Amino acid sequence: MRLISAEGEQLGVLPLAEAMAKAAAEDLDLVKISPNAVPPVCKLMDYGKYRFEQTKREKEAKKNQRVVEIKEVRMSPGIDVNDFNVKLRNAQRFLSEGDRVKVTVRFRGREMAHTDIGKRLLEKFAEDCSETAAMDKEPKLEGRHMHMFLSPKPAKDTKK
Repeated sequence: MRLISAEGEQLGVLPLAEAMAKAAAEDLDLVKISPNAVPPVCKLMDYGKYRFEQTKREKEAKKNQRVVEIKEVRMSPGIDVNDFNVKLRNAQRFLSEGDRVKVTVRFRGREMAHTDIGKRLLEKFAEDCSETAAMDKEPKLEGRHMHMFLSPKPAKDTKK
């Protein structure tokens, strides 16, 4: 098997017993890096330390990532101006926090005959949010609900 030292330099092709003896002499572990290669590649390393550092890197990466949530804003076609503005402000706050927003218009009873009102309402909502958000999905009617998804626009770098 081809042996690589702990520092990364090649020690050549050695039989398994000799590689194990070298690992024991240096108080390190013999780890197969590429078992399918001809000859197989092994490396001398402290495996416990390697696993600890790998776990540490994974935790650091996990700390830096952010789960994007989907917040929902519900309206009806007969919503008044002030109520609409409150919903709009809430959606803009969600978008500024980096969350996606699902805007829903619920139709009840005879309102189903006027789905165009709901579509216009959603389009106006998207237009009012256009500075901070981009429309992911166009308004779509599913049963008695019309949905639309908005996602925050990526922050532009002003430094050049």
